[in-house]
Amino acid sequence: MTLSPSHPLMDGRTAHSPLITAYRGEKPSRNPVWFMRQAGRSLPEYRELRVGTTMLESCLKPAMAAEITLQPVRRHGVDAAIFFSDIVIPLKLAGVGVDIVPGVGPVLDKPIRTAADIAALPELTDASLDPIREAVALTVAELGSTPLIGFAGAPFTVAAYMVEGKPSRDHLGPRTMMHAQPELWAELMNWAADASGKFLRAQIEAGASAGQLFDSWAGSLGLADYTAHVAPASSRAFDHVRDLGVPLVHFGTGTSELLGAMHAAGGDVMGVDYRLPLDEANRRLGGTVPLQGNIDPALLTAPWEVLERHVREVLAAGASAPSHVVNLGHGVPPETDPAVLTRLVELIHSI
Repeated sequence: MTLSPSHPLMDGRTAHSPLITAYRGEKPSRNPVWFMRQAGRSLPEYRELRVGTTMLESCLKPAMAAEITLQPVRRHGVDAAIFFSDIVIPLKLAGVGVDIVPGVGPVLDKPIRTAADIAALPELTDASLDPIREAVALTVAELGSTPLIGFAGAPFTVAAYMVEGKPSRDHLGPRTMMHAQPELWAELMNWAADASGKFLRAQIEAGASAGQLFDSWAGSLGLADYTAHVAPASSRAFDHVRDLGVPLVHFGTGTSELLGAMHAAGGDVMGVDYRLPLDEANRRLGGTVPLQGNIDPALLTAPWEVLERHVREVLAAGASAPSHVVNLGHGVPPETDPAVLTRLVELIHSI
């Protein structure tokens, strides 16, 4: 299937933007930069807009989700918007009991741990994704030539929340299930892959010019477990959108030892967290894969000269890859001064 003729990639609005050029493996006119979690708690206008609204409500009110997505583009002049949502939104839209508890994170009414639990999981229907399509359409109408990146949680991260029922440090529950009940685990991973894949496809068809799969918790796995028990489902999630022809990014935290396996599972661009220098990531990937990353978020509150030196090192290391989209090695911390991000964008564009 091809995208609609009015899609920003098809009608020329974003096809030659610095971000999409770099995602395609070509050298753009300037260093493209955006920040994971650029829309959200670091912005006073976000906090003001969110007063009296829960996280899930803000994600599912199309006008509010669009406005939050647009805020950092207006403020910082970044080269992409990242769709404001949450990885558990597909669960919520499917009818799974889940909430995002302030100070905790996603919490399920009932963890998914038995064959009966998995059999009872509802299917995410196409119609239930209409609020997502509406929010994307509203966003893209305002963005002009700036691309919107769609996103979804990778199946392991989604399934880890479902098994634990809440955030976890070590993900013992899902790691036990994948070995003790491998068939059950595969069923759960397929459900999560299909939910995330449909969620991402809805965003892209509605106007997102690229997509990113986030695997926040894959770093808790060794290579053998990732390859045998996770990569097939990540590939299945990407299968939902490969035919659309948009650039796809695969990112995980703590996944330096998994880079090759993650790239094999899917993604045209590999996101690299702050733990691995980009020139080493490029070497591990054979020098053929566009990279995204990987400024250390901890340095956003360091003195400017420390941050600037680090950013210049990141850019120098990224220059070894076919192309490089500048980002953080994880998300923007809530306490970040927005003025620092704006200054950072100006610096990166000037180099």
